[in-house]
This record gives sequence, C-alpha cells and structure tokens, in this order.
Amino acid sequence: MFNTSIYQHLRRSCQNIAIPLLGCILLHCDLSIAQTQQYPNKPIRLLVGFSAGGSADSSARTIATFMGDALKTRIVIENRGGAGGSIAAQIVSRAPADGYTLLWSSPGALTISQILEKNLSYKTETAFAPIGLALTYCNALVSRTDFQFNSIAQLIAYAKDNPGQIKYATQGVSSAGHLSGEMLQVMSGLKLTHIPYKGGNEIMTALLGNELQLGFVSSTTAGVMRSRIRILAVTSLHRDPSLPDVPSLHESGVSNYDANFWFGLLAPAGTPPAIIQRLNSLLRETLSNPEVTRVVKAQGLNPAPSTAQEYTALIRADYLKWKKVISPAN
Repeated sequence: MFNTSIYQHLRRSCQNIAIPLLGCILLHCDLSIAQTQQYPNKPIRLLVGFSAGGSADSSARTIATFMGDALKTRIVIENRGGAGGSIAAQIVSRAPADGYTLLWSSPGALTISQILEKNLSYKTETAFAPIGLALTYCNALVSRTDFQFNSIAQLIAYAKDNPGQIKYATQGVSSAGHLSGEMLQVMSGLKLTHIPYKGGNEIMTALLGNELQLGFVSSTTAGVMRSRIRILAVTSLHRDPSLPDVPSLHESGVSNYDANFWFGLLAPAGTPPAIIQRLNSLLRETLSNPEVTRVVKAQGLNPAPSTAQEYTALIRADYLKWKKVISPAN
C-alpha cells in the first residue's frame, strides 16, 4: 500500500533542495549574461602558431587591428611558433573559456596534427569552439621555363613511366606544399621525390639552379617570380584570384583535386555562445572591409567569411580529406 506520509516527506525534501538549486542556476545565468554584456573589458590575447613575419602572422595582425577597434579594446598578438601551430593550440585549449584567449590557426594544428601526432594534449573537436573561417590560400606548382613538359597531363604521363625521377621542392615536411604534393601523388598514382626546403626563396634558388624540376610555392611567390618560372597549375579546386589565367590541377585533369588551405579564429571550448556570435559577426564585418581585403589579397590570401557552424563543418571535412592522404598507413 502506498504510504502518503512518506510521499509528503519526499515532496517537501525535493522542494527544499530544488528551490535553492534553481536559485543557484538562475544566479549563474545572470552572472554569465552580465559578463557577456560587459565583454570585452580588458585586452584579448590572440595566439598565432607561427613566428612573426609570415602570412599567418601578418594576416592575424591585420584582422586583430580592425576587430580590436570595433571592440574598443586591444587584441594582442602572441606568436608561439613550433610543431605546425600545435604549441599555440595547446595553450589556448587550456585557457579559460571567457573570450579573452583566442587562436588564429590553420589546418596544421587542427587537422594534420590530429592525424600524425599520437600524444597531443588536445582533440580539436572537443578542445575548441570555432568562431569563423577567415582566409583561404593555395599553392602553385611551378617549374623552370625550360622544363620539358608544358602541361600536367604530360608531366603525369612521364612520372608514371619514371617513378621517383622527378624531384619536387616544398616549404618543409607537413607544409602546405608538402601536403599538396602528397595529394597529387595519391590522386594520380605517381611516385615523386620530395625535397624539403625552409621557404619560397630557397625553393626558387634550387629550381633555377637546376637542382630539381618542380616546386610547390605560395601563389604570391609564384606571381612575383613569374618572369623567371613557368606556373603549371594552382592547388585549389578553382582558379586562384591572384593567378586568374592559371588553371587548377582539377581543371588540368586531376579530377576533384583540392588542396586549399585556410586561417580561422577559434576560442576554447565552453566559451559563451553570445561571445562566439559577437566575435563571428565582427570577423565577418572585418573581412568585408575594403582596406582589409586589399591588404590580405596582396599576401595571396582570399577573404572567406563563414558562420561558426560552417567553419566547424570545414574542419571536420578537412580532417577526413587529409586522413586519406597522409594517414600513417600511407
């Protein structure tokens, strides 16, 4: 038989617990809302996973200047280079989720590291709250002007018959150029010999010095050196705006080839959605500013504003794409 006195006692006990608990929840919500409404009330740290002077650093500084002005605060750049950007990512993954520590990152730290590194202290999907995609860029496949092949089709035909004989240069192991070369080999069934260098200038010196036949360099470097080299193709799915007359590898016969790269803005996981939304809106406004557009395009970067959800989906899609190309099994 049901004991009504026990029921009444339990009901009163639950009420005594629930009312204070509800009050705590409401108080926490009020504090969170107040903090969000006051945001930002101090400078913001923006960690960049690369050393000063490169396109990652310069583009981050451009974006930070305009966003900081809109937020009426300083966005302080902190360069933490090393491990393809993973050092900066690790720092941000452990930072308070209050919107005052942000990450300017690329696929290296968010997707490539997740495939190649077994002992990372963070997982991209759970460590970060993506704010928005900012910029995209590609590489260009270049050769000397006297290179024996004028087209990608001719190059592929020769490379298949002569595995390993064609040497190509990149900006280093796991760089955008190296990834572009690995994807070309996987998608075309080629065997090329990779020669890593420290940067575009060294690649050009080696290429013009007849030390190798091909090189993957930034579209900016390719454009600057155009009078002395041949640009065979770009690595993005579609033509790059900075080299509109150069076909993509996809157009040139490597169907669906797409080695496009990007920079984006992220916060630690758990950052209040209202802060993420505000930063996303400001990022998109910044990327539509004509002065920002002019500066970043001069660096070979293309404004590519997105929602937080679209950026999250891109990171996941890139992880799956590159895993097929560079997984340890390969």
